[in-house]
Amino acid sequence: MDTQAFPAQILPPWKRAVLKVGSSLLAAEGGGLSPRFALGLAQFVLASRQAGREVVIVSSGAVAAGRALLANGRDAAPAIAAKQALAALGQAQLVALWQRFFEAPVAQVLLTHDDLRNRRRYLNARTALLELLRVGAVPVVNENDTVAVDELKLGDNDNLAAAVASLVDADLLLIATDIDGLYSGHPVRDPMARPIPRLEAVTPEVLAMAGEAGALGTGGMRTKLEAAAKAAAAGVSTALFCGRTAATVAALGQGVLHGTLIAAHDSRLSARKQWLRHAPLTGAVVVDAGAQAALLRGASLLPGGVSSVTGDFRRGDVVAVHSPGGALLAHGLVQYNARDASRIAGHHSRDIDGLLGFHYDEAMIHRDDLVLLQREGT
Repeated sequence: MDTQAFPAQILPPWKRAVLKVGSSLLAAEGGGLSPRFALGLAQFVLASRQAGREVVIVSSGAVAAGRALLANGRDAAPAIAAKQALAALGQAQLVALWQRFFEAPVAQVLLTHDDLRNRRRYLNARTALLELLRVGAVPVVNENDTVAVDELKLGDNDNLAAAVASLVDADLLLIATDIDGLYSGHPVRDPMARPIPRLEAVTPEVLAMAGEAGALGTGGMRTKLEAAAKAAAAGVSTALFCGRTAATVAALGQGVLHGTLIAAHDSRLSARKQWLRHAPLTGAVVVDAGAQAALLRGASLLPGGVSSVTGDFRRGDVVAVHSPGGALLAHGLVQYNARDASRIAGHHSRDIDGLLGFHYDEAMIHRDDLVLLQREGT
């Protein structure tokens, strides 16, 4: 395979990216973890951070690291239980591998798919990751294999990376693999297989072309395309590239991709607004005239501008925002549950801690979590 078969193309502009690194790039030949390919990827992350960009790493490799610690030839338990134990043993080794490349602190974040399906836990994970980025840490996300039995069987961090890209409002998903990109056929068995530098959409035909997940020589290309399709639906483009080729990784730092780019369906912001527009509503807030004017200018909804709260919603639910006259003004994802929202309504943001004993955000609904409807006459 020749990476130069994939012509150079410019990456979409981005300020925040998720970089997924598979275990095939981290596993050492004799067992455990190797810095051989991780070093180049870490240098890309470092250069991106120095340029004012943010990168969240989604990294496999914990099971491989744990297996090396118990290289005693014994099968201690049934397969799933053994892998759970190996993942627990290997997590510290995996974080240590990444920490050696950065002066900034590396933060371990363990997630399951359930964390991303549950709206409350989803919002908690989002808040934590965004705060880690704000303070300058390097988040390293992995699946919580010790408790995620079903997900462990799948071994699919590709789809987890797509979920994280949506979670943190990333502009780009970068998937580092052991193959140069997507080919029209098996790149080893089919001499007529041609590189595909760009995809506008992941169709059933494209998935069929990629073969089954984990097929020999494809680097698990099917799961990567499934992840790219999910990212595209959230307004995030995906770049597939070979993390073993130093020149390819170095080119990423210059905004150049040698690999396959899967285009987003729409802008990230548009995709999020579309979801908010059609999400089921579990409550409502009424705002005063000052807050209405601020929202129409693109501001967040602060608790001081909320006149009343109705419904039994939870943090992370989508609620209706009504104008003082009762007209539907917007839909928004609320940062506080109904009880807490009622307690802080009409108060200044600096009073939230005193009223509740804690605070998640100074806004009741952040402007990125709100879609205006009044301008459309609804």
